[in-house]
Amino acid sequence: MARFMPKQYPSNMTSKPNAPSNRGGRFGDPVVLVLTIGFIVLFLAGSAIAPDTVANWIGAGFTWSARTFGSTFQLLMLLTFFIAIGVALSPAGKARIGSHDRPDMSTFRWVSIILCTLLAGGGVFFAAGEPIYHFVVTPPAFDSEPGTAAAVPNALAQAFFHWGFTGWAILGTLPVAILSHQHYQRGMPLQPRTLLVPLLGDRLAGGFLGGIADAICAIAVTAGTVGPLGFLATQVSFGLHDLFGLPGGYEVELVILAVLGVIYVTSAVTGIDRGIQFLSRLNVILALLIGAAILLLGPTQFLVDSWFQGFGTYMSHFFEMSTMTAVTADASWLKWWTIFFFAWFVGFAPPMAIFVTRISRGRTIREMILATAVMAPVVTTIWFTLLGGSGIFYQLNGLIDLAEPLKNFQFDVATLTVAQALPGGTWMALAILVLTTVFVATTGDSMSYAVAVVCAGHEHPGRALRAFWGVVFALMAAILLSMGAGQVSVLQQFLVIPAVPVALMLIPTLWHGPKAAYAMARAQGVLPETSEQAAAGESR
Repeated sequence: MARFMPKQYPSNMTSKPNAPSNRGGRFGDPVVLVLTIGFIVLFLAGSAIAPDTVANWIGAGFTWSARTFGSTFQLLMLLTFFIAIGVALSPAGKARIGSHDRPDMSTFRWVSIILCTLLAGGGVFFAAGEPIYHFVVTPPAFDSEPGTAAAVPNALAQAFFHWGFTGWAILGTLPVAILSHQHYQRGMPLQPRTLLVPLLGDRLAGGFLGGIADAICAIAVTAGTVGPLGFLATQVSFGLHDLFGLPGGYEVELVILAVLGVIYVTSAVTGIDRGIQFLSRLNVILALLIGAAILLLGPTQFLVDSWFQGFGTYMSHFFEMSTMTAVTADASWLKWWTIFFFAWFVGFAPPMAIFVTRISRGRTIREMILATAVMAPVVTTIWFTLLGGSGIFYQLNGLIDLAEPLKNFQFDVATLTVAQALPGGTWMALAILVLTTVFVATTGDSMSYAVAVVCAGHEHPGRALRAFWGVVFALMAAILLSMGAGQVSVLQQFLVIPAVPVALMLIPTLWHGPKAAYAMARAQGVLPETSEQAAAGESR
């Protein structure tokens, strides 16, 4: 696809856009690499030698982090959403990322990549099971009787909230505005440390402290990516055994991981403009076909009515769910649901912002924010209604019974059970397993690319670096599965801990994000510069 030349930058811009970082060699910044690989080795060694001790330590850290910083995660995400919408609606929303006159890729391709990058996690493991769980176990924000018709919109509303506006907003929006300004207009590296530049300055953010910040973000992404890879292997193995009687076990899971690794490593190595873009488009097309089949052949009227009622309930209870704490809700429920999800999103936010910055060049700030924080969440609610709403319908009518499996958090069983109850039975279940695999592959390729960018410090990391991280993710999942799926779950719990320092990194984006958007707008002539800014040669 032909690219358009960026506009000329003002003379006060001191660095060329897209200037790559000089830190490190072929495999990037040694500080980031040593700390990240060091964590992986220590975690795997600890899990092999003393798995119970590692699980207890992480469980204690998870509980402390959730109790101490849970409200911080909630407030950060709520403020990010509303401030970002304000920026989108302001004159600064007309500024273009990268100062390109036109986008680098078509709208369908761009939206496909955005949707698949986050929806992969939710669409795979929670779209079917979470709404049904909230249907059989009433969430704290509601008082409906579990398992009744009155519980349907409340169950969907709770799931919509977890995967809704605030969750999506933290993954793009304000952090993207800062990275876009600092990277494309000031030549700063495309790394999480660049989010600290407006607060700490170029020298401190570019030093050892910045390396630690990058490593923490890379570790959080590693924990959040390996989990879905491992659980997908167990889910597909279980599904093939249940549907076709094929043998299960660890050897089959290894084969599944190997095939999955080949798919997403190939996609990551060929880059955003080829492999990642192709896989995302394929994912969206498959999801549209399966979603249409569910809507037309399944309980159509129930699904339509449930979405409207669920979305209305989500809107009317939005602030109540957003500000719920252990004072007003069960602390254990809050820790394992809202805070766990929000910590997951916060931990993913800097690398995801890097990814969105890279694919959004030529888009306006307004387009980027509205696509990420408004359109994508609405699409997510529809997907959750199609799978989870269908499951609720079958549960309500006694065609399936997932109450006990879901209370034990067996979401892989929920997905397959709902799929088999859908029109087409076995073939629909197989189609959803294929879709599940492609969904997780889009997580693997995008996160391999994102971590490679974090290490390299620029938007074109070498193929070897991208392949290296993709292989690391697959190997780590394979090793943990050999110890038992419980260790994969422990790793996912761990991601709440690094989310704490990541949240502290993101708090300054609440005011530096809008400032960056306005600085871009002035640099591009969208807004006039004041005489004081022109004299000072505004650099941030």
